[in-house]
Amino acid sequence: MTARRQICLPEELCASAEQQFGARFGGLESFLEFVLRELARNDTEALDKAEQAVLEKRLRDLGYL
Repeated sequence: MTARRQICLPEELCASAEQQFGARFGGLESFLEFVLRELARNDTEALDKAEQAVLEKRLRDLGYL
């Protein structure tokens, strides 16, 4: 089983998120886990694109592109 951590968030933010998304995700914890996973995944994709841009620039500077 994956280790879990506790975090503290403002009550009004939690209540609003539960009201809007809780039913679709089975609760606030599931919703927040989904959001955090998506954000982490998107950061990886953005990093890959940034790395690709650096590589393309280097290849262009060397005359390969």
